Amino acid sequence: MVRGKVEMKRIENSTSRQVTFSKRRNGLLKKAYELSVLCDAEVSVIIFSQKGRLYEFSSSDMQKTIERYRKHGKEGQSNPFRSEGYMQQLKQEAEMTAKKIEQLEKSQQKLLGRGLDSCSFEELREIERQLVLSLTRIRETKAQLFKDQKEKLIEKGKLLLEENLKLSAKCGIKPWQEEGVEGDGGINMMSNLCSQSTNSQASDHHMQTELFFGLSCS
Repeated sequence: MVRGKVEMKRIENSTSRQVTFSKRRNGLLKKAYELSVLCDAEVSVIIFSQKGRLYEFSSSDMQKTIERYRKHGKEGQSNPFRSEGYMQQLKQEAEMTAKKIEQLEKSQQKLLGRGLDSCSFEELREIERQLVLSLTRIRETKAQLFKDQKEKLIEKGKLLLEENLKLSAKCGIKPWQEEGVEGDGGINMMSNLCSQSTNSQASDHHMQTELFFGLSCS
């Protein structure tokens, strides 16, 4: 006998409705159990009858499954808002970065002596202070480089003198000495030459700096 298609609407007869509920409830719980076993799925089913009676099945802890469902449900709802907020944050950061770059470019132009017409007296004094401070740091770095080069040349001179002594001893000749200089005088002479060169360069630089500021003031 062929079973006819059941019309999907509320069963008016209370007895028939209760029988159908019992059959279909048991079938649903059975299918949920089979799905969990065959597919190793986490399945939970909650059913309330018309009178409020609870029927349930869960392949694992029901409370943990519910918490997991709530967590995924909240994430799914909040993702669009989080994405919109994240994009807004990126937009604000990009605008702030663009403003900082613009300010740095203007500051660089002013330090190069460009675009000073719109500067106030206080702004010009601040630019001057920055330039003086930068010039001081440059001179200190330059002096340190001269000092390091001087020490390297002195060490190199010591090595050359030691090598000269060794070669002279092997050849049986008198070691080379500068006229009027004996012993470590050669090293001292090189040190003096380095100092004179450093002082000369520093003096020339000082004269150039004074000339520069003199022309600027005039």
